[in-house]
Amino acid sequence: CSMGNGTSRLYSALAKTLNSSTASQHAEYLVSPDPEHLEPIDPKELLEECRAVLHTRPPRFQRDFVDLRTDCPTRHPPIRVMQWNILAQALGEGKDNFVQCPVEALKWEERKCLILEEILAYEPDILCLQEVDHYFDTFQPLLSRLGYQGTFFPKPWSPCLDVEHNNGPDGCALFFLQNRFKLVNSANIRLTAMTLKTNQVAIAQTLECKESGRQFCIAVTHLKARTGWERFRSAQGCDLLQNLQNITQGAKIPLIVCGDFNAEPTEEVYKHFASSSLNLNSAYKLLSADGQSEPPYTTWKIRTSGECRHTLDYIWYSKHALSVRSALDLLTEEQIGPNRLPSFNYPSDHLSLVCDFSFNEEPDGLL
Repeated sequence: CSMGNGTSRLYSALAKTLNSSTASQHAEYLVSPDPEHLEPIDPKELLEECRAVLHTRPPRFQRDFVDLRTDCPTRHPPIRVMQWNILAQALGEGKDNFVQCPVEALKWEERKCLILEEILAYEPDILCLQEVDHYFDTFQPLLSRLGYQGTFFPKPWSPCLDVEHNNGPDGCALFFLQNRFKLVNSANIRLTAMTLKTNQVAIAQTLECKESGRQFCIAVTHLKARTGWERFRSAQGCDLLQNLQNITQGAKIPLIVCGDFNAEPTEEVYKHFASSSLNLNSAYKLLSADGQSEPPYTTWKIRTSGECRHTLDYIWYSKHALSVRSALDLLTEEQIGPNRLPSFNYPSDHLSLVCDFSFNEEPDGLL
């Protein structure tokens, strides 16, 4: 695909692809290879390169941030967190059966630029991703050059590995800006259900803000999919909450949890998070008129089995220690269009969620 004049300094990074023969070597996906000593890249320049690749596609949809600030002043810039299931390339092309999505819309050479364009447009300080199957050849090398430190934890039995010409297992990835945060500790968690180890994972990292010295824990997860697995998801959620209880020292450390929970708000796993002793609230409820209702959807797709419109993705936060300053509104039904997601306009079947958080200056004793 065209890269403007074809001589860009960034072309090799943007066009680089792993050899598919590496896909079967699981061990290499557990830790990053030795970091490449590559020069930093200007995000505006990379965004221009992405747009050059995407010049034949329709432009990005406009989404606005909704101001949710209370009267509480803050001395430090907010922390912007992005949550997004980006759709694993192998699943999008090989397993998910998006019957209304043209095959051309799923080409990785262009779809990865749509994903990067979304990230670059919102400039998150912390990025929590699910279904990442191009970590080492795309996201880690590019985002590290943009100043992010990344961690990847693949599923032990990723369904991507069943797809011919796959790029390795998919998993969760967590990135944070190194100029804003210092890593205090990190845990890769393989979730259990009924004492059995499962195929779902989480990453939890304690970060320290360089501006304020305040610490908080950020976690990313992706729970078991599909109808009929509600009790399984509930058990996975309980296991994750117990791990986070330990990591946050009984909620002494403020917490943000991002994830594709594969669960509507009516499910037990949602209720466990809403009623946990960690005192969590769901950030996107604040966009509703009463502040108590989740969005009508965070994923909307058409498969061979029919149309699926669900609220499955969440950003949870410690409501006594943190405030949501703003949240990115969702795409409207009109923007999404009759063929739903993914599409030439949007690279995933899940919408990205983006929130700005600030620390409460005087968190009460019920952290």
